Amino acid sequence: MGSATPRPSSADAAGQMLGIYLNDHLAGATAGVELSRRMARAHRRSGRSDDVKRLATEIASDRWSLIRLMEDLDVPVRRYKFYGAWAGEKVGRLKLNGRLIRQSGLSVLLELETLRIGVEGKALLWSALLAAAADDPRLDADRIRELRDRAGQQMDILESLHADAASTLFRRSEQAVA
Repeated sequence: MGSATPRPSSADAAGQMLGIYLNDHLAGATAGVELSRRMARAHRRSGRSDDVKRLATEIASDRWSLIRLMEDLDVPVRRYKFYGAWAGEKVGRLKLNGRLIRQSGLSVLLELETLRIGVEGKALLWSALLAAAADDPRLDADRIRELRDRAGQQMDILESLHADAASTLFRRSEQAVA
């Protein structure tokens, strides 16, 4: 008779699931940092450049907070996901937007929407970890709550930037048709 492979304990399985979850969010955070930094460079002369620059700085800081949290939880960083997300953000720039070289207003709008979706996902990550903090002393509930609240503020800024971009884009479009 052969020996049976031991089944992982529920704690091991939960740890594996947490590792996958955190690495998936790290991949998204990596893409978000790249996108937000590029947007900050592209909008450095706009009236909202300070908001975009602050978002890029905070998003990068939040990514480092996630990495430190993963270290605290002994969750290894899966580099293939990290590099895949980095490359995916670069490839995502190649979308058709009605212009061959420069960004169009439509690109700005879609990038803001993409970033908003990412920040909303990040807020959900912090909420999930906040729920887990009750059972895991390695998780600092106060810090996670701060990160979740900051994600909410980032969503508000992105919503405002999106409204401004949509208004500008579609107002110009209506004038061009008239």
